[in-house]
Amino acid sequence: MLTLVINCGSSSVKYELFNAEDETYLCKGIVERIGEKFAVLTHEIPDRDTLQKQVACSDHHAAIELIRDVLTDKNAGVLSSVDEVAGVGHRVVHGGEEFSESTLIDAGVIKSIEKFSELAPLHNPPSLEGIKGCMKIFHDVPQVAVFDTAFHHSMSPKAFCYGIPYEFYEKYGIRRYGFHGTSHRYVATKAAEMLGKPLEELNAITVHLGNGCSMAAVSGGRSVDTSMGFTPLEGLLMGTRSGDLDPAAVTFIMQREGLSAEDVTDLLNTKSGLLGVSGVSNDMRDIIAAMDKGDKRARLAYDIFVYRIKKYIGAYTAVLGTVDAVVFTAGIGENMPSLKDDMEKQLSFLSGNGTKFLIIGTNEELLIAKDTYRIVKETHKRGRKYAKS
Repeated sequence: MLTLVINCGSSSVKYELFNAEDETYLCKGIVERIGEKFAVLTHEIPDRDTLQKQVACSDHHAAIELIRDVLTDKNAGVLSSVDEVAGVGHRVVHGGEEFSESTLIDAGVIKSIEKFSELAPLHNPPSLEGIKGCMKIFHDVPQVAVFDTAFHHSMSPKAFCYGIPYEFYEKYGIRRYGFHGTSHRYVATKAAEMLGKPLEELNAITVHLGNGCSMAAVSGGRSVDTSMGFTPLEGLLMGTRSGDLDPAAVTFIMQREGLSAEDVTDLLNTKSGLLGVSGVSNDMRDIIAAMDKGDKRARLAYDIFVYRIKKYIGAYTAVLGTVDAVVFTAGIGENMPSLKDDMEKQLSFLSGNGTKFLIIGTNEELLIAKDTYRIVKETHKRGRKYAKS
C-alpha cells in the first residue's frame, strides 16, 4: 500500500511517498517559497539525481498540484497514476483536547482543525489548505490527520494545568498541550527496541533539539510531561524562541518599549533564543563557530541552551523515578554527539544507575505513514465513510 505524507508549513509543503508495508520510501521532496515570484521544487528519488527547479506556485493548493505532477511525471515520477496512492497522511500541529490519536479526516475533523487554528495560527491553516488540496486531487483517497499534540494527551491535569484562574482553562482551553509529539513517540519506540525492552516497561526522557526544541518524560509509551506548553514558545531555549520566561518580564518590556501584544509575541518567537542571546545566529553551527573565535555572547547562548536541557532532565528524572534512556534527536540532537557525551558526563549519577544516553534519528514522516496505513486498512474493513471534496 502506497501512502503519501504531506507536511504543510506557512510557505512550504514537504512530501514523502512510502510503501507502508515494508516501510521504504519511493521519493520525497519539498515545494518552498510558496507565494513568492519563484517557488522552488526539490524532488529526490533513491539512487537518482535530485531534481530542483523554479516553479510558479501561488498557494498550497498549487503546491499539491505540483507534487501530483512530479509524482506522475514520465521522467522524474514514480507513479503511473495518482490512483496508486491508497492513503494520504497529514501532519497537523494542534488537535486541542479532542484528539488523543491519529484519525481519519471527515467533515467534523476539518471543523475541529479550523477551530484550533486560533491556538496554532501559523500551522493549522496551512495544514487545512493541504488537506483540502489533497481532497481535490486525490478525491477518492482516505485522508488521515496525525496531530503533534495527540501524544501528550495522556498527561494528567497536575502536569497540564497552569496556576491561573481555572475559568481560563474552562473558557479558553489555556493549558499545556505540548508539541513534537510524533517525534517523541517515534524515538521512544525506537529506544525500547534498541534496549530490548517492551515499550510498556520503558521510562525515557526524549530530547528533540532542532530550531524548535522540546523534551518529554515518557513512561510506558505515554507522555507524562513535556516542556512546550500552551504554545511552542515555552520550555527550552530554541533557535529564535525564548523558552521559559517570567510572565512579568513580558509586560515590563511591553511598557518600557511601547510594544503591542503582537509586537512582543513576535519578539519572543522570532528574535529571541539563541539568536537573541548571541546576536549571531539561530543556527547552532554558527554559534559554535563564534564560540571557537572567543565570542562571549555565543558562549552564553550555548551555556543557557545546555543548562536548560540538563535542568529538565533532572526534573523529569524526579517525575519518572527511574530512567532507562535519555534520547537525543532532531537536527541538533542527531548531529552533535558531543552534546550527548557532555550531558552523560555531567549527569553521571544517571549513567551510573544504568541509564543509557542515546542518539536516535527521528522519522516523523514514517510514523505518519504507518498511522495512515493502519487507519486506512481499518477504514476499509469497517466500511467507514471519509471526507471527500
